[in-house]
Amino acid sequence: MERRDKLIQAALAVSSELSLEVVLQRIIEIAAEITGARYGALGVIGPGGVLTEFITTGLTQEERAAIGPLPVGHGLLGVLIKEAVPLRISPISSHPESVGFPPNHPPMTSLLGAPVVSRGRVFGDIYLTDKDGGEPFAREDQEDLLVLAAQAGVAIENARLYEEVHRLAVLEDRERIAKELHDGVIQSLFAVGMSLQGTALRSTDPEQAARIEGGVSELDRVIRDLRNYIFGLRPGVLADRELGQALRNLSEELQERSGVTTVVEIDEGAASQLTVFANDILQIAREALSNVGRHADATTCRLSVFRDGHGAVLEIDDDGRGFDEDTVHRGDGLSNLEHRAVSVGGVLAIRGVPGEGTTVRLVVPL
Repeated sequence: MERRDKLIQAALAVSSELSLEVVLQRIIEIAAEITGARYGALGVIGPGGVLTEFITTGLTQEERAAIGPLPVGHGLLGVLIKEAVPLRISPISSHPESVGFPPNHPPMTSLLGAPVVSRGRVFGDIYLTDKDGGEPFAREDQEDLLVLAAQAGVAIENARLYEEVHRLAVLEDRERIAKELHDGVIQSLFAVGMSLQGTALRSTDPEQAARIEGGVSELDRVIRDLRNYIFGLRPGVLADRELGQALRNLSEELQERSGVTTVVEIDEGAASQLTVFANDILQIAREALSNVGRHADATTCRLSVFRDGHGAVLEIDDDGRGFDEDTVHRGDGLSNLEHRAVSVGGVLAIRGVPGEGTTVRLVVPL
């Protein structure tokens, strides 16, 4: 097969639906065939300029294993990546950047290398060694290798763009589902809960009212689970300022449901540092706010997030009936709060003053 036919074959491989590894393997094999090289390799660089893939031809699996770990891009390989210019050298040892070969590496004399570039960006390098007959590589060999290197660059860039598009599509789909759940299902459940609470208040049958309140509590649990699911679908929803917004939403729900006036004061910097514990922080806030709505008989509640020394603080206080700390019953709600505080490495304090209100304070060391 003529050289140009081989180049066309490589171009067809790039435009096919074969995996990136298969395409790159075919490109390096064609490069060796066209130029008459005994050995060939194609390296792909990743973050930090380190080679993450190294595809070879002319070496057996046993020979590759005997050489050891992948090269890291030093010596002549580094020159190809950093300077992004082709190299044609014979003998290899004559170049000032040559660093020799590791143990068990086959001896190599002449080298032809080219950077793998696409749209001005270097994705790696491709090089060949030891032309048939011991002759140095010719300029024609270099020109053909540059064509193949460009095709390899296109293949790598296309693969990475496809991965990025796929990642964005997944995120967009998650955002869509999360928005539909939040704006549709959760709001509908919330409306049902409000209606049931109104029915319970109007009921003259205590037993019936208790059953309705049980149903409302179950709806609260379902809403809580759905919110957790949404936060799982949308990892970005709790990033930076979004934790603060989620806490504001919880406070607004308390005000809408119970009529308690809520005041929210959030230091966004402190909220951002608490993002890593977002789910637990929200659960603690939700439980504390729920207690205000159900038990405090308060008119005003304040939720605050702020810095205090080397820690971030979540504080929820109300002006309700308070409680006697010596006689308070330690129910499941309080145990849940304490368990979640421990899970984030924080310290929880609950202070009640009869007739004056209750303060729930979580301090998380930073």
